[in-house]
Amino acid sequence: MSNPAFPGRLTPGDPDLTDRQRAVFTALVSLHGRAAGPISSERIAHDEAVELSAASVRSTLSELELLGLLGRTHASSGRAPTTLGYAFFVRALLAPAPLPAWVDQEIDARLTRSTEDVGRLLQDASRLLASLTRQLGLALAVTLEDEVLASLELEPIAPRRALLSLSLVGGAARSLVLELDSPLAPRELADVEDVLRERLVGRRLGEIRQRLGQDPGLARDAAVRWVAQAARRSWGHVASTPLLSAGAAHMAAQPEFARAFSLAPVLDAIETGGPLDRLMVRGHPGQAGVQVGVEGDAALARCSLVSFSLPGRVPGAVGVLGPQRMDYAHALSVVERVGHRVADLLAH
Repeated sequence: MSNPAFPGRLTPGDPDLTDRQRAVFTALVSLHGRAAGPISSERIAHDEAVELSAASVRSTLSELELLGLLGRTHASSGRAPTTLGYAFFVRALLAPAPLPAWVDQEIDARLTRSTEDVGRLLQDASRLLASLTRQLGLALAVTLEDEVLASLELEPIAPRRALLSLSLVGGAARSLVLELDSPLAPRELADVEDVLRERLVGRRLGEIRQRLGQDPGLARDAAVRWVAQAARRSWGHVASTPLLSAGAAHMAAQPEFARAFSLAPVLDAIETGGPLDRLMVRGHPGQAGVQVGVEGDAALARCSLVSFSLPGRVPGAVGVLGPQRMDYAHALSVVERVGHRVADLLAH
């Protein structure tokens, strides 16, 4: 599966667009988002942000098509961004949109009433995401107990606090903030990190949780013992939910899914979980990213997933699913804001 796209995080294969290419491509993405169909060169030439003739626009569109950023269904049609083009747009040209104050107020009002139950909190989060983005809202908590630890990092935050980052085979990750019984210097934490790697890497998380309190090798040295005990406390209880969704009516209202035979396979993929549950937790904890063209299920190939992997004691994610032409700037801002609030509520 391809990696999610993050604003400002370019890849080695991304093209270096000229100012003219950038202006034409950005205008086409904006127009396609509103029109839900191919865009002609004449329409772009009339855009206020593009000060070019129709002929110059046509030449630039051909250049962008050769770069793989645009495509068209037949020779006489207009052009639309490709999956590659939208992923590049997210990485290179997108800035998350500022959210008005009422959105923060709505998030607090809708989520703080359900903190006593993880399942209810995540269900409310999916409904809130759907209403704020007009896309399909998603949320889940996963145990990750059967996932295998690929690597770990231990970093100091304060004299008696540290961040334990766990990278799992398959791309998922989770992080734990550790409250230590005694202060440890960065050099001591580096030594503890070596011990933890030797004792834990390659094992399943369920086994690791048990070994944190039972492995004699993690109890001989005081510094290692303090970190292991803090990790076990921070790990907390194992919580899980199925993939929760809300806002199917928003998906049905999109032109791409207006026909029942187009929408039904998408809803079936969501109901079964498909690749979505794994994709949602593959991102960097605490940061929203975009999977353009969801791989692993043909029904989701024309969709994009904007998701936020939850940091902290309860591994999981929140996000939205919609057509590739969705308003990424708004969706990213909303998903990240809701994700941070859910993570804060789960931490208390």
